[in-house]
This record gives sequence, structure tokens and C-alpha cells, in this order.
Amino acid sequence: MFLSVLSAAGTDPDDKSTSKPPTFEDAQESATNAASWVEQNWSTWLGIGLRIMLIVAIAVVLRVIVRRAITKLIDRMNRTAQAVDGTALGGLLVNVERRRQRSQAIGSVLRSVASFLILGTAALMILGTFDINLAPLLASAGVAGVAIGFGARNLVTDFLSGVFMILEDQYGVGDSIDAGVASGEVIEVGLRVTKLRGDNGEIWYVRNGEVKRIGNLSQGWSTAGVDVTVRPDEDLEKVKETLTAVGETMAKDEPWNERLWGPVEILGLDSVLLDSMVVRVSAKTMPGKSLGVERELRWRIKRAFDEAGIRIVGGLPLQPGEETAADPSAGVAAPSAYASATSPQSLAASPITPPPNLSK
Repeated sequence: MFLSVLSAAGTDPDDKSTSKPPTFEDAQESATNAASWVEQNWSTWLGIGLRIMLIVAIAVVLRVIVRRAITKLIDRMNRTAQAVDGTALGGLLVNVERRRQRSQAIGSVLRSVASFLILGTAALMILGTFDINLAPLLASAGVAGVAIGFGARNLVTDFLSGVFMILEDQYGVGDSIDAGVASGEVIEVGLRVTKLRGDNGEIWYVRNGEVKRIGNLSQGWSTAGVDVTVRPDEDLEKVKETLTAVGETMAKDEPWNERLWGPVEILGLDSVLLDSMVVRVSAKTMPGKSLGVERELRWRIKRAFDEAGIRIVGGLPLQPGEETAADPSAGVAAPSAYASATSPQSLAASPITPPPNLSK
């Protein structure tokens, strides 16, 4: 503006020999021109400013409304979980703490996605108010997105798999799972990697995109199965009564009364052989407690069989002072084939008779 004032005064700012200070009339003319330019464009500036303020206000209000709606949805999920906790249905479902953690993770993901979409759209609309051509920008972003998608497709796959695993509640912290590539207890669930602790204490880092199948051993209920092998000459009714008494006693004792979610059932004969028969015993247990129930069942069944005199395969061990009957044939040697003179063995072992003398 200062240069325009000097030009209007007919002076060259680079020509120091002819330069002279501007007059009051030149300054007044320049101020008048600037005021007229502002007067002509102030409405445009005001419209752009109001439009930007309106976009920002709508984006902020919409973001607050969406985030509150997501928070209320998560709170409703938590109240539903607390309502069924302690009931028969709640025992088969995930506990309240687990559902609370899952709902918080889902809420965090949803709120982040909603904020990104709303604020990103508002930023593009603000750029559009300055008459900036967004077509090249969107085209470049599209090309960059395709390139990043091809280069980081494994990362995108892991992220999407992690989101769906959390949304579907396939497993959570504390669950014992079999992920195919590794198995163990879940110690951390992320959107990209799941951390498992194996049976020997090792930690497995499993990418969510690599998991093709999941076997959750901690949801619903488990089954404890014990095969009882007895001799084939045992009384089946006596065996059944003994096993039934063991199951009823175990269902009343603590802590097995909480770990057993059903009666101990005798399913019947699983196999019958010449030297043994197998009776199958099964029980529905708390998730992840089937191994301990099986060990306790075997312990109690062995003690009950010893008291009832039921022999397992191999018989009962000898009691102190008890001797086995002597076998009368133990000291008799096996008959020899050479005892008979006409046996093939005796004939083969007899000396050869020389032929008669033919010379006279």
C-alpha cells in the first residue's frame, strides 16, 4: 500500500535522486482506496468467517452428542450385565467385570472413529469455504490410501480382526483359549496382537489376523470325563452303586459343590474286552475346572473301590501277612520229547546202525 501511495504521487521509490516525502493528499487518497477495498470485500470476509464458525460449532455439538450417545449405550450394556449377574443365566455368561472391560474397549473404539469422521469432514468443509479445489487433494489422498493399503494390508487385517474379536466377545483377559498357532491363558487383548501365557510360562504374541479359529475353554461350561477300568468278572450293579455314591458325596463337599454344575453321571460301558471293561463317568463343571474335577474323581473312585473290594485291572495289591497259594505244578519239569523211544526226536538222535558186511 505504501508503494501504491508513492506511485500515485508520481515518484519512484528506487530513484533516490528524485524521491520526496509523500504529501498529505497522497496519504489521504491511499487511505480512501484502502477503505473502499475493505468496504467492497468485508461482506465476503464476514460470510466466510460466519460459515467457518458455523461448521466448527456444528462439528463440536455433533461430536459431543455422538460421544454421549455412545457412553449411554455402554452404560446400558453394563446395567444389563449387572441385572443377570448371580442368576442361572449369568453363570453361563461372562461376568460383570469382563463385560465392563469389553464395553469400555468398544466405547473407546466407537468414540475414536466418530471423532475422526466428524472432525475430518469439518476440516474438508472449512477448506471448501476458501474456494480451494479439493479434487486434487482427495485424489492424492485416495492414491496414498491405496498405496498404504497395499503396503500395510497385514496391519489393516490385524486391526479389523481385533475390532471384530472385541465386538463379538470371542475371548477376554483370563480366558484359556486355543488359537491354533498357540494356546494358553489370555493376559492382554489388543487391536493388533493378543498375548497368551503358555502352560510352561512362555508368552505368545499372536497377531489377530493370523487367527483362523479360536477354541475358548473358559466360556459356558466344561466336561470332566473319567474312564474306570475294572476286571470283566466284577458285578456291574455294585460298580454302579459305588460310583453313584462317590458322585453324590463329591457334589456335597466344598469346593466341589460350586465347581460341579451337574450331577456325576455314569454313562455306561465304554468298552468290553477279554481282560477288562471300561465304565465311563462324566460331569458338567465350571469353565476351566474340568481337569481338577477329573483328578478328584479318580482319587475318590480309587478309595471307594478299595473299600468295596472292587478289583481294577491287575487286581488288588497284597495285604501285609497275606501269601499267595503255591502252584503244585511249579516244581514239576516239563515232559521231554526224548522220554519216548518212538518219538521223532529220539529216532533222530539214535546212532546209525552200520550196514552188514557183504564181503565173504
